[in-house]
Amino acid sequence: MDQEVKLVKEVYGRNTYTRVVDTSFNELYTVVTASFAPGNVSVEVFFDLYNTLFFQIPAMGEVNSHEYIVKRSGEYLGGGVLTDNERAYIDEINSLRQQLLEANTNYLSLTNIV
Repeated sequence: MDQEVKLVKEVYGRNTYTRVVDTSFNELYTVVTASFAPGNVSVEVFFDLYNTLFFQIPAMGEVNSHEYIVKRSGEYLGGGVLTDNERAYIDEINSLRQQLLEANTNYLSLTNIV
């Protein structure tokens, strides 16, 4: 398993370095391509980006947050989207209101007899 690896080190002087090595920052960013222009993003691409950025998006905030997405989607859907627990609580509240109404009706009918 003994292998000899030859390393070659090139050393440039101060004047030669700037002519040989590109020191501009144009390689550190990517240019936005036409596929990400606002009019060209498909729903599939949007959700791919959303899933990629999911944990980088702040949970709360007026804009650019999960809270904003939920609020905006809720407005589009015509109201808030309820979880199963929230729906169960609302059903229980409605059932208790109905029981209270029936109990009050029974009470009134019993007090009117006497």
